Amino acid sequence: MIAQWYRWRNDAMMASMNVADRSHARVIRIQQAIREQPGLDGWLFYDFRHLDPIAYRVLLLDPSLHVTRRWYYWVPAQGTPVKLQHRIEPHVLDGLPGDARAYVSWRDQQAALGSLLHSAKRIAMQYSPMNAIPYLSRVDAGTIDLVRSLGAEVVTSADLVQQFEAVWDDAQLASHQVAAEGLRAIVDEAFGFVGTSLAARSSLTEYGLQQYILSRMQARGLVTSSPPIAAVNAHSADPHYAPASEGSAPIRQGDLVLIDLWAKQPGPGAVYADITWTGFVGATVPARHQDIFQIVRRARDAAVTFVQGRVRAGECPYGWEVDDVCRRVIQDAGYGQYFVHRTGHSIGEEVHGNGANIDNLETQDARRLLPGTCFSIEPGIYLPDEFGIRSELDVYLSARDAVVYGQPVQADLLPIPIPAS
Repeated sequence: MIAQWYRWRNDAMMASMNVADRSHARVIRIQQAIREQPGLDGWLFYDFRHLDPIAYRVLLLDPSLHVTRRWYYWVPAQGTPVKLQHRIEPHVLDGLPGDARAYVSWRDQQAALGSLLHSAKRIAMQYSPMNAIPYLSRVDAGTIDLVRSLGAEVVTSADLVQQFEAVWDDAQLASHQVAAEGLRAIVDEAFGFVGTSLAARSSLTEYGLQQYILSRMQARGLVTSSPPIAAVNAHSADPHYAPASEGSAPIRQGDLVLIDLWAKQPGPGAVYADITWTGFVGATVPARHQDIFQIVRRARDAAVTFVQGRVRAGECPYGWEVDDVCRRVIQDAGYGQYFVHRTGHSIGEEVHGNGANIDNLETQDARRLLPGTCFSIEPGIYLPDEFGIRSELDVYLSARDAVVYGQPVQADLLPIPIPAS
């Protein structure tokens, strides 16, 4: 926890540095993080034609660099980093500190790589055993074979990556708060729009509701990577349903409506918020719909309570543990087979970030949830050909607590009254 506070302080200092100084400070941080990993000799970055965007972000490299040949950047736990680049592209890593070496032929490359790794026994790379974490699995199998042939053990860089990809600084947290509060207000506006549209006897479809939500995001100065979900009745049982301009379902009285919306402020460094709410068009919610919602809510709240308890005790839970806590509530209620996705995902500059996910279903995410990171909790029950309920909120971990922004969170399946005309 204390080391994490130092990282946050260093991030603030880096913001005022020039490019060279920022790169030097970043490499110092990387070496510090490597030394905190027991038995790790260093972190080997590798790329060919931008196959590893993680490497560019962690090393603060320009993602628009023209790169047509393989490069390596070796950061040892102690000592001077080494850059290995092709002779026709000797300047790709100029912004990074360290000794520069060049190769021309494939034999040169392998010999030079063997030389710079000669004393390293255990090396981290963007690799995930058995592809357990596909977000991280960026280095091709052949390159892993090559490094192993040089006598090194290759281990995953998963815990290292999330220290640089998933931990927010103060400005990012502030941007999340703005996005979360904006989305929470848009939920109320969207359900209000459903009611007033039907009261005016205006035709409203899932697509029309989606477009309204997009317009409200724009009005609040928010941007999104893809349009929100607006799903009615059986469509809400499809977790990633996407309404189209042609053929989307009309919204009528007596319909269940699910909206899932994610957005962030524009600009570099801004991070997402991502929430899901469900409502029922009418003054009274049917008992079965409300019962299903309450099971989902209890699962959601059990996960949040578990995380809060562990963090307040000074512990960092694993992503898979939180998934188990949440999923058990739905399984015990008899609906386990209808909860068909992980409990949640990392949130960052991309809505699905590169930190630990809340998952022991699609993968077993054995990464810890670190202070300064954010993730969604979004259990769901999806009844085919009937309806689906999902309730999603975002949890941010401070040094000693787990906080949910964008209050209030949903406590009941929301009735959407149609005002008298």
